[in-house]
Amino acid sequence: MRIRRSVTRFFGALVIPALCAAAVLYFGYYLVWGTRGLLALTDVQARLAMAQQQLADAQHDNARLARRIQLLGSEDPDIIQEIARDQLLGTTPGQVAVPREKR
Repeated sequence: MRIRRSVTRFFGALVIPALCAAAVLYFGYYLVWGTRGLLALTDVQARLAMAQQQLADAQHDNARLARRIQLLGSEDPDIIQEIARDQLLGTTPGQVAVPREKR
């Protein structure tokens, strides 16, 4: 009887700490190597930085196009000449159009 009681106390005393240790190891593993763990955090931060850069580029393009639309609405002669030159002469980037003298 005494041996059985001492064995059950011994194993009973080990069960709760063993369960706690298993739970800590389980959650600790997923804290570091899980899909939302610390190692995945660096990947997410890199993707966030790329997305923020793309957003900044899109906002810059949007502001540039909004300014161009505003100039078109004010009938600025320079912007109208630029558009006419692009459409009539079929210019490409880096090509220079030299107007001819009137005779």
